Amino acid sequence: MVRVLVTGVGGPAGSSLARQLRELGHWVLGVDMQAVNGSAAHMVSLVSASSSPDYLWELRGLVGAHGIDLVVPTVSDELVLVSEARQGFTPNVEVLIADPAPVRIANDKFLTMTCLANAGVAVPDFGLPGDFASVDQAMARLGGSLVVKPRISRGGRGVQVLEKTADGGRNAAHVWSSLDDSWIVQRFAPGTEYAPVVLRHRPEPGQDDLVVVLEKTELKEGRVGNAVSVRRVEGAESADVAQLADSAVTALGLIGPIDVDVRRLQDGSPVVLEINARFGANSAFAPELLENVLDRFVAGRMTGRPA
Repeated sequence: MVRVLVTGVGGPAGSSLARQLRELGHWVLGVDMQAVNGSAAHMVSLVSASSSPDYLWELRGLVGAHGIDLVVPTVSDELVLVSEARQGFTPNVEVLIADPAPVRIANDKFLTMTCLANAGVAVPDFGLPGDFASVDQAMARLGGSLVVKPRISRGGRGVQVLEKTADGGRNAAHVWSSLDDSWIVQRFAPGTEYAPVVLRHRPEPGQDDLVVVLEKTELKEGRVGNAVSVRRVEGAESADVAQLADSAVTALGLIGPIDVDVRRLQDGSPVVLEINARFGANSAFAPELLENVLDRFVAGRMTGRPA
């Protein structure tokens, strides 16, 4: 039995992981900054926000008090912080997070797009609001309708589609007027959206990356937003998406569990929208990812900090 601390246990990713871990026979301590009702964790502790200087000390205290073996962060806001601090936990504790440099890149959607484009990985045309004189110019240069979203944010918060509708584009112009370069602009990809989940190990003979493609069959905001429902897709239907997701994760140098957003352009070709360096909300649809992580942890071959 592994004793696991899961952060953000009140959120979709954390609650899903806690449930999977319990079903596999492991002990789970969940933490969250808000009270959690009906958690699958054996125990839930309240902690400060990750922006608080007390947050890491609180995590370390809980790890020591409860004999935790493995820490799994699931909250976007904390990933860079926890990655930078993962050597500060006790020597016998593993933290399931990639190295700080690639985590910082994945945390900033503009840096993600820039690095992937430079590596030849397909992404939608993109830029910063400051690159364009107006929303009309952005639409003309990027090829039509646009998606705007904060460069650093959690989940689908703030994502909007800007287009010329029956109002002549007045709403798009209004939204555009409020944007600065803390936002990213992307060409809107109108096709099917996917949430491929990837488990990438440190380079090791005979170890291939594990990739499972999930299709988002319903989105919270209609055409954008978090997935309300997904289905697992395999074979020829998803081979190009799987290959693209794996190439993107490799290009950024991430290891461990990674959640990728991919969408098809009008011509059917897939492009990467963003990358999250953690387990996603839909990991239960790919249970082999967590099982693989735990097998490697027990065998002493984790993807995180070297032993």
